[in-house]
Amino acid sequence: MDAFEDAKVVVTGAGGGIGAALARRFAAAGARVAVNDLDAERVAAVAREIGGLAVPGDASAVVPEAARALGGGIDVYCANAGLPSPGAEDAEEEIWAAAWDVNVMAHVRAARQLLPGWLARGGGRFVSTVSAAGLLTMIGAAPYSVSKHGAYAFAEWLSLTYRHRGVKVHAICPQGVRTDMLTAAGGAGELVLAPTAIEPEDVAEALFAGMAEERFLILPHPEVAEFYRARAAEPDRWLGGMNKLQRQWEAKR
Repeated sequence: MDAFEDAKVVVTGAGGGIGAALARRFAAAGARVAVNDLDAERVAAVAREIGGLAVPGDASAVVPEAARALGGGIDVYCANAGLPSPGAEDAEEEIWAAAWDVNVMAHVRAARQLLPGWLARGGGRFVSTVSAAGLLTMIGAAPYSVSKHGAYAFAEWLSLTYRHRGVKVHAICPQGVRTDMLTAAGGAGELVLAPTAIEPEDVAEALFAGMAEERFLILPHPEVAEFYRARAAEPDRWLGGMNKLQRQWEAKR
């Protein structure tokens, strides 16, 4: 896509999975890509592969260093880093806090730093990797589900607040993707996500198709739209269906 030729792009959580696929796709489109991850070795390998720049460290603090590495300014920011965070209401406080910090507040902190420059120049693009759990929910993963709802809400708020000032926002909401995070989901992931799991590259292609059409909501699994409509139109019926999955999962544990 000519629109991304020489664009300055940052992708967090890019040591593997969806993040690495996004980095590769932007690089293939001619962008200059800064890849970020806590795992310095993995992010360095991805950077070498795509001819990008490795900026290891916490996603919450990457904006200034990535902007310097790219020579000043960021055109596209992909808030992709995330935690799977399984557990119920009784999960440890640290698990809840980490899920909220990585899945929501890292996005907020990035936006705080990016928006002044974007608003001044009248343009910028914020890509939030949310998950279908942010539109629906996920059995066996309360901290993940709740924080992903928060990530979706923040992306939605950014879009409605700043779209008339040139800021473009996209929320990617896939179901199962064949990554380490799917493995970490355990039995619940095998039951709900694995049967229709796609490759990380499919998510990247869905994003590029959505950006070409300037769509906010990116659904690599199109059926999620139907689930989302059902959830809104008949919440009790939808909750009953999800509870059936919950009982199936409990029976297998």
